[in-house]
Amino acid sequence: MKKIFLTLALICSLTAFTSSCKEKKDTPAEQVKEAADDAGDKIEEGAEEVEDEIDDMTDDNN
Repeated sequence: MKKIFLTLALICSLTAFTSSCKEKKDTPAEQVKEAADDAGDKIEEGAEEVEDEIDDMTDDNN
């Protein structure tokens, strides 16, 4: 009786470890879209920083 329970426990634990949730892999198209979005965000951040620097420079001249 003990061997049956131990065997079932072993099988259940092996099943749980081998069929665990895996991270969804993005398709190449999704990866490209994500990279383009990230690049766009970086460009916007850079433009805002330049705008802030220009504002700071013009404020000092007045």
